[in-house]
Amino acid sequence: MRFGPVPLSEAEGAILAHSVALPEGRLRKGCTLGAGDIARLQATGRGEVIVARLDPTDLHEDAAALAIAQALVPDPQAAGLDLRPVGTGRVNIHARTAGIVEIDATKVDALNAVDPMLTLATVPRWQRLAAGEMAATVKVIAYGVAADSVAAACASGGSALRLCPPRLTRVVLVETHTDPAARTLDPGAITNRLATLGAGLTAHLHAPHREDAVAATLAAITGADLILILTASATSDPNDVAPGAVRCAGGRIDRFGMPVDPGNLLFIGQLHRTPVIGLPGCVRSPALNGADWVMERVICGVPVTAEDIAGMGVGGLLKEIPTRGRPREATQKS
Repeated sequence: MRFGPVPLSEAEGAILAHSVALPEGRLRKGCTLGAGDIARLQATGRGEVIVARLDPTDLHEDAAALAIAQALVPDPQAAGLDLRPVGTGRVNIHARTAGIVEIDATKVDALNAVDPMLTLATVPRWQRLAAGEMAATVKVIAYGVAADSVAAACASGGSALRLCPPRLTRVVLVETHTDPAARTLDPGAITNRLATLGAGLTAHLHAPHREDAVAATLAAITGADLILILTASATSDPNDVAPGAVRCAGGRIDRFGMPVDPGNLLFIGQLHRTPVIGLPGCVRSPALNGADWVMERVICGVPVTAEDIAGMGVGGLLKEIPTRGRPREATQKS
């Protein structure tokens, strides 16, 4: 592509690089100059204009952006994503339904390394989106780019994006109590989290904070896609009441503890092929915490392994919850 000032006599068919004010309006940047446009520019006394002129081996910014977006999401329906109409070298990619976004970061990085004029920006990997929210945007910076670069970008980023929609909808919450007379949890913060992904509580069960009692409650659960456990006293060891109860009921614990704060005291396992998540106390607040990251993936059918949780530390220092009982940094006494 050739870029720079040219005489008006050579500008027809070129792309206007910068908007130009005219007595009767404005010529917008990015437009392809026709004979009428040239005449109006000449009437203002101009002798030249700054333009971009594509070579035969170049693609227009819109064609390039659309080609890359279609390579990223070759089957929008299967990927759960929509490609919005192209314009000014940009294609926005939106979620068709609620879900979390699976992003191949290696492919995204490779695409962005092909040519500085070709860019792809996405939300963070595994970000939860509502229906219609933007997942990514393709932007071609120049008015035109070499077709070979576009082809290389398409090859590098092929099928890099996919929305994982919710799979699990029936959730049972087991809450334990050290004092039977104590007021039970208002599950609003938990039900609101679930509702964002189309899931809901089918039962809110209660048990004394003893391993045998919790195990019996777990063993009696039927028809659940996901079991959540919230204990009256923080789970502080892999052999504490709640993890022990899962094992006693015939299940297993795959990971206790996570490098995300708030959310350190989460555990995850299975009970007869039903996922079980032991919730940290921070879920009583609507603020983002590590449990959100795990629950969202599990609800959307994305396996969460011990290795996955171990890899959450970078970016895992989340905003402090004001109502937290034991803040990260103790208040200094004067």
